[in-house]
Amino acid sequence: MPEDPIALFSSRFAHAATICSEPDAMVLSTVDPAGRPSGRYVLLKTVDERGFVFFTNYESRKGQELLANPHAALLFHWDTLGRQVRIEGPAERVGQEESAKYIRSRPRGSQMSALASPQSRHVESRAALERLVAELEALSADGELPLPEHWGGIRVRPELYEFWQHREDRLHDRLVYTPEGDGWTIARLAP
Repeated sequence: MPEDPIALFSSRFAHAATICSEPDAMVLSTVDPAGRPSGRYVLLKTVDERGFVFFTNYESRKGQELLANPHAALLFHWDTLGRQVRIEGPAERVGQEESAKYIRSRPRGSQMSALASPQSRHVESRAALERLVAELEALSADGELPLPEHWGGIRVRPELYEFWQHREDRLHDRLVYTPEGDGWTIARLAP
């Protein structure tokens, strides 16, 4: 196994990208202030030695939960390959410049939907949601969409990786990477 878990993740992600329809789909788990867990799928947008980044409305349920308790768990499940990767660590907002660069890389309609949506909050109807998008479009018909302070990226900085590989008779491989000094230790877990 590679000594660096990001190298192993990158290899497995690249393999999944050749076979799976959405290799970047990951379950993000958070907890609310009362300690109740919540999970939902989000899409991985960037990964590097600093961590795993997704984008959201900071006023959404996940955004508020991460504000109250800035720790998260991520789960990639590539069923076709019989593989999973679990990641746990602290979560932090990325800089506004990184968020702006990402949102402006999306098609304009996708930008408007993301920036106009009061994500996770009640809306009276589909028409009300479409009105919000139309209002944003009217405000910025001739230029770039403004990036609101309540929207941007969140980076999960790994403090634990677990790589799971399906094996026959449920004797699965589970390898856990945890930080030690300037590197990582690798341990095998029983299935």
